[in-house]
Amino acid sequence: MEWVYYATLAVILLCGLLLNVLTLPGNWLMLLALVGYAWLTGFNTHVGWAPLIALLVLAALGEVVEFFAAGTAASKLGGSRWGTVGAILGGLLGGIFLTALIPIPVVGTLAGVLIGTFLGAAGGELIAGKEVGSSVVIGGAATKGRLYGTLLKLAFGIVMFVVAMVTALPT
Repeated sequence: MEWVYYATLAVILLCGLLLNVLTLPGNWLMLLALVGYAWLTGFNTHVGWAPLIALLVLAALGEVVEFFAAGTAASKLGGSRWGTVGAILGGLLGGIFLTALIPIPVVGTLAGVLIGTFLGAAGGELIAGKEVGSSVVIGGAATKGRLYGTLLKLAFGIVMFVVAMVTALPT
C-alpha cells in the first residue's frame, strides 16, 4: 500500500510544479502532500520533522521571491511605488482575466500574468507622472522580474520535489 501512496504523492507533487508555472501556490500543495503522506504511512517512518521543515522554508522562500521579484526589478530602474503596486496587482489580474488571450493551457496563464504585470507597472508609472518611454522600460523590467521570480519559485519547487521523493521512498 505504501507504493500506492508514494505514486499518489508523486502525482500530487507534479501537479504542484504545474501550479507553480501557472503562478499559483503549488509549493504549498507539495508541502501538504508530504504531510499527508507522513500521516498515512506513520509519521517518522519515512518522513520526519526535518524534511517537513525544509519544505516549509523552501515553500515560503519561493512565494516571497515570486511576490517581490517584479516590484524589485521595477524599483531598480527607478520605478515608483505606484509601479510596484501596479506590477503586483496587474500580474494577479492578468492571470485571471488575460489567460483567455492565448487558449493554450499553461502558456495562456503565464502570458496573462506577464502582460498584466507589464500593463500594471507601466500604468502605475504613468499615474506617478513618468513619461511614456520610461514607464514602458520600467514595465518591461517588472515583467522580466516576474518571469524570473516564477522560474525561481519553480526551481524551489523542483528541489522540494526531489527532497519529498527521496525522503518518502518506501523501503
